[in-house]
Amino acid sequence: MKKSIILAISAVFVLLSACQPVEIRQELKGGITESQLNISAVPQIRDGKNSNYIDLNSDGNACLSSWDFGVGLFVGTKGTVKVMMKGANDIIFTGLNADGTMITKTLTVQVDELYDVEPEWALFCGPTGEQTWVWDDVTGPGVWGNGGYKGCAAPCWWVVSLGDINGQAPGEGAGASMMFTIAGARLIKNYNDGTSQQGSFIFDMSKITLDDGGNVWAKGKLNTKNVTVLCGKSPNESNAPVYNYDILKLTETNMVLSYPEPGAGSWGTAWFWMFKTQ
Repeated sequence: MKKSIILAISAVFVLLSACQPVEIRQELKGGITESQLNISAVPQIRDGKNSNYIDLNSDGNACLSSWDFGVGLFVGTKGTVKVMMKGANDIIFTGLNADGTMITKTLTVQVDELYDVEPEWALFCGPTGEQTWVWDDVTGPGVWGNGGYKGCAAPCWWVVSLGDINGQAPGEGAGASMMFTIAGARLIKNYNDGTSQQGSFIFDMSKITLDDGGNVWAKGKLNTKNVTVLCGKSPNESNAPVYNYDILKLTETNMVLSYPEPGAGSWGTAWFWMFKTQ
């Protein structure tokens, strides 16, 4: 994982160097070490308290700068980022030297009060910053299946029970789970054979979907990367993995997701997932 993160950061530096050479060009001479770094991550003070807005500064260091602030990556020597948790937050600085070597340093900031944080973070990730979700085998007759796009609010045509999920997605039925975490905006899928797969997620609650009557059918979008939700596939598309979901319901205890097949209009085929908190 550490190697993949370093490769990803290197790719960001290379792309920015190719696309924006004037903006990030620095006078790099040789390489510096962690002990030579002069960097800071300072919370902005609001109402007399440390807020979740953090000012980053690495000006004057002879290396290219990247900051991992938990829910995103900032590339640059100076800027402000927003973290999503109270308490201690680790911000990991990575510097790329002219000789290709990398240096890292972790700065810990204390956040006393959160501002402008979407409430859905607490719903996805729980009050502690990480939340486990499992199949909801209580609310309806099934946990997965298909139904009408912008018409149904759960699987209402072909309905699959929890006991039949392993037949559709081996290892992802009873006993499997998903963990959403604020740190790194990670999504970890835990199979019921003890293995796991890790990716990330983002959401956008401004992207709503209305039904034919003008009522809100989906309240936002959830996108995952490198991992799907449990049984996250589209059977009529050769079981293609699904990474983009409509959020039909999201509370402290329940989540309902949907995915319309390409070209589906009202009452076209959509797939539905029913989850609950563990």
